[in-house]
Amino acid sequence: MSIRILCVGRLKDGPERALVDDYLDRARKTGRALGWRDIREIEVDAGGGREREAERLVAKATASSGSGSGVLVRLDERGEQWTSEEMSRRLIKWRDAGEAVTFLIGGADGHGPAAVEAARTVLALGQQTWPHKLVRAMLAEQVYRAVSIAAGTPYHRE
Repeated sequence: MSIRILCVGRLKDGPERALVDDYLDRARKTGRALGWRDIREIEVDAGGGREREAERLVAKATASSGSGSGVLVRLDERGEQWTSEEMSRRLIKWRDAGEAVTFLIGGADGHGPAAVEAARTVLALGQQTWPHKLVRAMLAEQVYRAVSIAAGTPYHRE
């Protein structure tokens, strides 16, 4: 199955871009043997307000999954806070159920109604508000960590 990170806006070259690319590359290499065929980031255009951005996110999630949207996880500081182990367990459960998993990172004004209604789960990377480019890097690292936990590699230490 696939794990995708759908983001509003484009991340320019720089240290955050390098981190996202590095962690997703590591996750792909580790996850391939575990049944995650595709782990990637997809960017959608910003602009038009949060309603239009949310519609673009949901449309891209549906189009890129092939058959429905799969599991949509919306990032929001008011969401559930998972441990890395919990994220790994959830990704394994969804993979075993044949579900594609898509994390939604909204624009500067947050998520519009289309994303709020479509997402089954809401995840917080803590209660603080983070810049979107750091959220991408932190989420990419957590995806890699979760896949590494599933693989039993020593990357994650308790």
